Amino acid sequence: MNDPITSRVQKAPLFKKAKPPAPSKKKSLGYYNEAKPTGTGAAAGGGMSQKGVSKYRKDNPGSKLKTAVTTPPSELKPGSKAAKRRKSFCARSKSWTSERGRAARRRWNC
Repeated sequence: MNDPITSRVQKAPLFKKAKPPAPSKKKSLGYYNEAKPTGTGAAAGGGMSQKGVSKYRKDNPGSKLKTAVTTPPSELKPGSKAAKRRKSFCARSKSWTSERGRAARRRWNC
C-alpha cells in the first residue's frame, strides 16, 4: 500500500499549467521615439532616446545598450569608437526600408 512509486504517480499533475506569455519589448513599453517623416536627431524618431535607453537598462540589468551616434560624420574623428559604431550600424541597417528603419538611419546620419 505505501509503495513509493504509486504514491508519486498519484501526486503528479495530469497537465502542466501553461506559462503566461513573456512581456513584449515593443514600442508600447515606451523605449522608442516615434518615427517622423522629417527631421534629424531625436526629431527623426525611429530609435531610442536617452530616457528610453535608461529605462531599458533599468529593466534589463547587465545591458550595455547605448544611444545612437548622432554626431555628423564630418565632426567624428576617423577611427574613433563612435565613428566605428556608426559605420557598423549603417552597414548592417542598409536593408531597413520601413518608416522606423529609415528614421533610425536618418538619425544615425547613414
